[in-house]
Amino acid sequence: MKSTVVPLQALLAFAVAGPLDRRQGIDTSMILTIPSPTTASIPVGPTSDSTTYNLSEATDSATESPLPVVTEPTTTQGGIEARQTACQANPTGAGPVPSPDTDSAFLAYAPFSTAASQAPTPTGYNGTFVNLQTRADAYGYLGFVTVTSYDTLGCADQCDNVWRGCQGFNIYFERDPVVAPARGCRDPPSTTNIKCVFWGGDVTTETATSTGAYVADFHVVVAGSNGYTRITVPPVPGYDGEPTGNNTVNAPPGDVSSGTTTATSPTSTPTGGGGGGDGRGTYIGSKIFTNTYFDPGLCAAACDAQNQNNLANPPARGQPQICRFFTTFLIYRNRQPIGQYCALYTRYYPSSFATNGGVRSGGADFNVRHAFSYRNTRAPRMPGD
Repeated sequence: MKSTVVPLQALLAFAVAGPLDRRQGIDTSMILTIPSPTTASIPVGPTSDSTTYNLSEATDSATESPLPVVTEPTTTQGGIEARQTACQANPTGAGPVPSPDTDSAFLAYAPFSTAASQAPTPTGYNGTFVNLQTRADAYGYLGFVTVTSYDTLGCADQCDNVWRGCQGFNIYFERDPVVAPARGCRDPPSTTNIKCVFWGGDVTTETATSTGAYVADFHVVVAGSNGYTRITVPPVPGYDGEPTGNNTVNAPPGDVSSGTTTATSPTSTPTGGGGGGDGRGTYIGSKIFTNTYFDPGLCAAACDAQNQNNLANPPARGQPQICRFFTTFLIYRNRQPIGQYCALYTRYYPSSFATNGGVRSGGADFNVRHAFSYRNTRAPRMPGD
């Protein structure tokens, strides 16, 4: 089963730094315009599901100039969804069915815990949680497959090679009905599916919030739930990337308020050009995307487009700002992932400057997760570089 996300317009907010603008940190005013996300709809019954995102449209929105402030969001229906007709038979799962056939017996079934606890962590991944009775509701739902064994290595192979944009996966045992519950079969016997669910964002304990749901009188629950997130840097042509964990760049105040200031730290010095001649400093602006999976290429497209625009429309005095560096991360609002944040800069900052883990504003917590920085290796060179 396949669904397609084709937004009329990409949901994108944009913040531009003005002269002497010190808001180079996380722009919460921009994030507050984004509605709260809904949970992904993972169907009961089908043996697989997938979502296709309109990445080309998202890329187009990243390069628009002038850039929009905000457009309508694309959301999905939340929870667990039955997509069969009443009392239609569902495929039989590969996992064992505990006896008695109840939700409590399923949750207490020791072999599920054993399989999860003994599962190997795939190469290139961090194991983020083990043997939970909740499933992930992370950023950028891609789809799922049912498998014949609790095989973390097989799920990782699919994440690496099959699911475009996959940043992590969740594997678990799920108690599903043998037929689609409805009048006359409201609480049917169960079958046990083993699911690999693939996500376009990080899969962490914070995202493991879904305990299951009732379909009519049948209780869908999960057990032996493990989460894994990729640790490799997503490649972007023309850019050198590095991970910064759950922190993003905190540019020194002098760099923000004056384009001629050279920032220093006890361990490193930012490099790669000045801040431009109009007093804006090194921070150019920021964007947030919510309608696709986590993709640093969107930030790169925005960086490249910014350079084309600024070179074609130079300031009356001084040099145009050149985007030489960007940071990108998933922004969480009150422990929920709500979008991919990009911040553009005129100079490169090494990872020692990644000290900003989030802020609290307006009664909400905004946290940085799954962060990376990228240096533009093809940035136009300007006099003085």
